[in-house]
Amino acid sequence: MDVRIGITQSPKELDLELDPATSRESVLEQINKALADADGVLWLTDRRGRQVGVPTARVAYVEIGAEEDRRVGFGTR
Repeated sequence: MDVRIGITQSPKELDLELDPATSRESVLEQINKALADADGVLWLTDRRGRQVGVPTARVAYVEIGAEEDRRVGFGTR
């Protein structure tokens, strides 16, 4: 699952690819809990185990991608 975080006063976005075993509901719950505290930090762990923290005061938006696998190439379903 892909997560994109927009950061205020920064032209770049933070793109993370989370572990496929992570459920969408648990990610939403974690994001909501972190954003409820204006002085908090949103911590997410990507599929390689790296932890990324963003101060919640700097979060402009969070975009959560689909849970399904992305297909690359010319294969048919």
